[in-house]
Amino acid sequence: MPVEASTKQEAIFALVDLIAAHIELPDTEELKQAVWQREQTRTTGIGHGIAIPHGKIKGCDRLYIAIGRLAKPIEFDAVDNKPVDLIFLLVSPIDQTGPHIQALANISRMLTDESFRTQIKQAASADELYKLICDHEAQHAAG
Repeated sequence: MPVEASTKQEAIFALVDLIAAHIELPDTEELKQAVWQREQTRTTGIGHGIAIPHGKIKGCDRLYIAIGRLAKPIEFDAVDNKPVDLIFLLVSPIDQTGPHIQALANISRMLTDESFRTQIKQAASADELYKLICDHEAQHAAG
């Protein structure tokens, strides 16, 4: 969960490396370039100190998400011109658009809730962050 980075490229690459440390990727460098190229097209800084960079790669078997919190916010060219301190990196198979789009939509929806944003930014551990997300999703599913 903690990420050491002073630029958005360093942060993105650190999260790609985190995913690569836990799953087998065909080419970590190719994924870094895919995510970075997407970031150059349009910022994934959605506001409120949050970014959702994402990329697709051949040989990836399903959607993966890594979440990183920065000790010091970094410039991310976010839509609200504020620095980013929480990053959700999505990685998915090149041929599976549906789950990728659904995950982006779900994350964006979750993060519209100000109290939830505050809670996840203050989570003390990755386990606590995961539980907060699961609980939020369960409440949303229940209506």
